[in-house]
Amino acid sequence: MSRLAPNPTTDESNDRPQETHVLEFDLGEERFCVEIGYIAEIVNTKRLRTIPNTPPHIEGVMDLRGETTKIVNLKTIFDIDGEFGDRIIVFKRKRGSNERIGWLADEVHQVREIRTDAVDQSVAGEGITGIVRREDDDEFVVWIDPTSVTV
Repeated sequence: MSRLAPNPTTDESNDRPQETHVLEFDLGEERFCVEIGYIAEIVNTKRLRTIPNTPPHIEGVMDLRGETTKIVNLKTIFDIDGEFGDRIIVFKRKRGSNERIGWLADEVHQVREIRTDAVDQSVAGEGITGIVRREDDDEFVVWIDPTSVTV
C-alpha cells in the first residue's frame, strides 16, 4: 500500500513533485478523498446488521463475499449531519490483520491524480492529511488518511 509522507516532498531522484492517485467521495455537502492504494473495492450498501455496545460511528457489519466487514460512518466521526449513503469504500486489510473495514459514502466519484506538493497541510489533524485544491473548479477536497482515522 502506498502512503503519502506526513510532509510531502519532491522525488529526490529527479527533483520532480511526487504524484499519487486519490478517490474522491462525498459525505453530505463536503468532498473528501483517500489514496487509492488503500482501497480494495467499492460496493453498494447491503443490509447492515447492527452490533450492540459498539461505538456510535460503527453502523454495523455486513457479509461481503462470505467475510464479515465492519462498516464505519465517517459522518459520525467528522460530525457531519445527515443519513448515511448507499456506497461503501472497502479497504485492504492491514498486514497481519483479518479485519475488513468499509466506510459509508454518499457518492463515490472519480480517481484523480494529484501532486503531493500541492497538498495544504496547514489544516492537517487527526485523520486528515490536508486539503487538496482542485484547480479546474476551485473545489477544496479534504484528504483523509485511513491509517489514522479511529475506528
